[in-house]
Amino acid sequence: MSLKSALARPALCAALLLLTAAPVAQAAPAEQTGTVPPAVVPSGSGTVTVDPTGRIAPDGTVTLAGTYRCDAARGLAFVSASVSQDAGTVRYGLRGTRAVCDGQVHPWAGSGRPTSANAAPALKPGPAQVEATVVELRPLILPLPTIHAWQRQDVTLVQG
Repeated sequence: MSLKSALARPALCAALLLLTAAPVAQAAPAEQTGTVPPAVVPSGSGTVTVDPTGRIAPDGTVTLAGTYRCDAARGLAFVSASVSQDAGTVRYGLRGTRAVCDGQVHPWAGSGRPTSANAAPALKPGPAQVEATVVELRPLILPLPTIHAWQRQDVTLVQG
């Protein structure tokens, strides 16, 4: 057995042990509005806001915006958002943006074209619920998602 394979086996076993011992991810109950979902590691070192009005383009593309602030990221960081309507049984993720975690407030915007099963736009003008997150992928054996900020908020989607 070579030295390389002798060192690789314990590392592989440790990674598998971490994966099998990790708790199962669960969705946060609706009554926990404003708290970080339990399946992530919160760092509490940032904020994220969502503008109260989002836009729906004629082709169904939804655009949301806001601001964020985060500190001391050791890995890649991103701002992402998801949106739902009508009791939120289905959430539509929007394209995120890379975050700069320098302690300053920065604008963010995310957009996407959610469609239903029949390819029609899935969202319409009116009230919607948004979850926005600043997440860092900390470099460990496997990237560990670390939440810097999380916000759930009601918004109004307008045609435009």
